[in-house]
Amino acid sequence: MKKIIAIALATLSMAAFSAGGGDYKPNDPANININDKMALQKGFALYMNYCMGCHGLQYQRYKRTAEDLGISEEVLKSNLIFDGSKPGDLIKTAMPEKYAENWFGSAPPDLSLIARFRGTDWLYNYLRAFYKDPERPYGVNNTVFKDVGMPHVLEPLQGVQFLTEEGDLTLISEGSMSPEEYDNAIRDLVTFLDYVGEPVKAKRQSIGIYVLLFILVFFILAYFLKKEYWKDIH
Repeated sequence: MKKIIAIALATLSMAAFSAGGGDYKPNDPANININDKMALQKGFALYMNYCMGCHGLQYQRYKRTAEDLGISEEVLKSNLIFDGSKPGDLIKTAMPEKYAENWFGSAPPDLSLIARFRGTDWLYNYLRAFYKDPERPYGVNNTVFKDVGMPHVLEPLQGVQFLTEEGDLTLISEGSMSPEEYDNAIRDLVTFLDYVGEPVKAKRQSIGIYVLLFILVFFILAYFLKKEYWKDIH
């Protein structure tokens, strides 16, 4: 019962975090591949370096994630765990909730289920849609999520964008990545978040293919068996 309540609260938190319209720019397909282990590994690293300071993944464990993504425990402990957590621990942010509420107005939500709640395309466009807005508390706004309360933590990678009168985003100051590299990095991050939302998704899809093949073979055998049984009647 407690777990159900926790999931419901997390969903409500994500609803507040994700509220926004459906018509926005950019509006491109994410085109992720949940079976791409390299993309998942890069996305995990990006998350731990830029997102984990505020957003936890409270339903996911470090060790399970590393095993699913093909990461050794040595690499996990030396390069992806920064707060002294053990490999068997849940991936929780170290930010105290009471301080987070003072700094951001409300505690940043856990993102375990954000990809399932909002969809991968929304996330992909949202993380590419920050632009300079001096009137906002953190100096940025977002065309996908207007008046967002989140700072653009990936700005060192993307650079600074400007919103034109036509509603288009223009890069006015380059980051450490080219636009193409940044888009690929965000695609990796969204791929990882999609995995976190349903860790068995890739395995479920692969099993589904075999199940469909079995049904097809069974149907063919059943069809010929039926003809064999009924040939004397007709």
